[in-house]
Amino acid sequence: MEHVRWLAEPTLRRPMLIAAFTGWNDAGDAASNSVRHLVEAWQAQPLAEIDPEEFTDFATVRPHVRLNPDRSRHIVWPTVGLWSASTPGGDVILMLGPEPALRWRLFTEQLVGVAQRFDASLVLTLGALLADVPHSRPVQLIGTATDQDIIDRFDLQRSRYEGPTGIVGVLHDACARADLASASLWAAVPAYASQVPSPKAALALVERACEILGTPGPVARLQQEADDYDTRVTAFVADDTDLIGYVARLESMSDDGSLDDDEFFDDDDDDDDVVGGELGPDVDAELDSDELMAEVERFLRDQGSDDT
Repeated sequence: MEHVRWLAEPTLRRPMLIAAFTGWNDAGDAASNSVRHLVEAWQAQPLAEIDPEEFTDFATVRPHVRLNPDRSRHIVWPTVGLWSASTPGGDVILMLGPEPALRWRLFTEQLVGVAQRFDASLVLTLGALLADVPHSRPVQLIGTATDQDIIDRFDLQRSRYEGPTGIVGVLHDACARADLASASLWAAVPAYASQVPSPKAALALVERACEILGTPGPVARLQQEADDYDTRVTAFVADDTDLIGYVARLESMSDDGSLDDDEFFDDDDDDDDVVGGELGPDVDAELDSDELMAEVERFLRDQGSDDT
């Protein structure tokens, strides 16, 4: 863990490590905002930082200049941060930062080392993808794992994906090699609202993560933001005749059961169910689970050139 800078040394009892990365597996900022919300709601304390120098392409994820109160300037680097908190359901470590661009195996060694240091009970990654889902219905959410005990305990699905993967898949592979239990949660975000942050998807991820942790979810603020989101996106849709019909069709498919919770995912990154088939407004058939799994695989393979 030579690249981990420790900020505190709390006593934690078998914490769950909940992790999210900004980037292509964070549609609508849902995954990153989920962890950010938990850090704030649980008043989590800084635990550690992973030095970004070895892992970040600063030409892609640029540092920011900030002004101090005395108007002097300082650089804020895009660092992966870790926080710790105690909840009624147990201790937790929260991780948030940009998906690394370089040296993924070395990077995941740092995170696995943190999990091992505190004898983590579970590494849980959060992600979000773009899919053919209506904003006006409950968020499609799925969880995957490869360990049968974890699958049975938390009512998850087995990951079956083969193909290009992202940092989440590499992290889960590293966890498996280190004999660390891990699982992944993914929320579907409407493709037609891809540029709008989705507190509704973040809310679904927070609720499910807290259910797995065994603690009440701090969701009051997210619920209000999700209601506002529905109102904003509904107004946006109402201004576009094509979108009105498209969303109505998605709503009909959702209401009659054509869109099931597991339809939009086949495992993405190893354990991560990733993603997002942007099927587009021309979809007019009822897609069964196998077809949607195929869409997920196609998406992941299309992204393969970016996963370096």
